[in-house]
Amino acid sequence: MNRYFSIQAGRVRRPEGSFFGNAARLMAAIFFLIFSIALTNGEVDRANQVKAVFLFRLTQFVEWPARAFEFSQSPIIIGVLGEDPFGEALAAAIKGEKVGERPLIIRYYRRVEEVQACHVLFISRSETAKVDAIVAALMGRSILTVSEIEDFVLKHHGMIRFMTEQNKVNLRINLETAKAAGLELSSRLLRVAEVVPKR
Repeated sequence: MNRYFSIQAGRVRRPEGSFFGNAARLMAAIFFLIFSIALTNGEVDRANQVKAVFLFRLTQFVEWPARAFEFSQSPIIIGVLGEDPFGEALAAAIKGEKVGERPLIIRYYRRVEEVQACHVLFISRSETAKVDAIVAALMGRSILTVSEIEDFVLKHHGMIRFMTEQNKVNLRINLETAKAAGLELSSRLLRVAEVVPKR
């Protein structure tokens, strides 16, 4: 079902008004319903599984500029910087999946200097003390930055923050920061998130 994307003008695009476009919208609705499921106290593993799936699904609601890929079928790289909270959940989420003709792969980094080709980067809580330096090092690169660090999208100028509030996983998005990096976020993603106001 996730093969409803096509490559046009160097971007990953979704066809509209077709069976696949309708399937895409249905999948989006189901997907975001999953992320409104309440998490009972102590279900940290479950929350991390949900966030792992979300990292994969984000690749289907973001368009990167052509310069972010070497070839038309270059993989989309999901990176984890710092301690990995997902275990096997992230590998399981992307297994056998593609976005258009692009496969997905995972890379793990200890330092931001190791981040070369990357499209979605999850910045772990273990990097809280260094988050400003990390975001600054990635400035100008078309990398979707994601974290659950406090004030990630406001104070630290990250792009997407996972928040667990009232036992639910929610999103907060800094749209300005994403646009500045040349990323285009789907309106369907923005409708189910809290978009922080422009500064």
